[in-house]
Amino acid sequence: MSTRSKLLFLFLGLILLLAACGEKDYNGDFSYEVSDFSYTNQDNEQFDSGELEGKFWIADFIFTNCETVCPNMTSNMVDLQKMLKDEGLEDIEFVSFSVDPEHDTPEKLKEYAASRGASFDNWNLLTGYEFQEIKELSIKSFKTMLEEAPDSDQMIHGINFFVVTPEGNAIKKFNGTQPAEMENIVQYLKEVY
Repeated sequence: MSTRSKLLFLFLGLILLLAACGEKDYNGDFSYEVSDFSYTNQDNEQFDSGELEGKFWIADFIFTNCETVCPNMTSNMVDLQKMLKDEGLEDIEFVSFSVDPEHDTPEKLKEYAASRGASFDNWNLLTGYEFQEIKELSIKSFKTMLEEAPDSDQMIHGINFFVVTPEGNAIKKFNGTQPAEMENIVQYLKEVY
């Protein structure tokens, strides 16, 4: 084998090795890249997607004036937070995006989650953007709908909890209104973590 052939072979091997070092295959159902964001959390501090790099995180969409699914979803998120802590998976982050940023101040979000037992060590509830911006994030990054309900102060939004990889891709969703799904999330995260 000539020197040139050896170098070409070595070069191709290096390319294959580097390609194999890409994102891990987490056995999800899809892979949606989550757009970068920088919003205001419940402590009135800036929180951006860069703070989630290298970590698994769970995302959902809620609002404090919700008359239907959000109270249950938030209570389930509190339960999930406790369950993951009990399993030793404490470094998984939680992010709740308000779909009613006009009314959901940081203080309202904090009171809303705290009244249901939330710990804010690894949970950021976000606001501080225009409705159109969160609608775009919801649809483009998570492929979940978001609309203002006509003639109402309510929002029509998805009810899922999304698992997001350390690389920033949403890969799996679970029904956030069903308490039994929290155990399924725990089991899934134990498999891919």
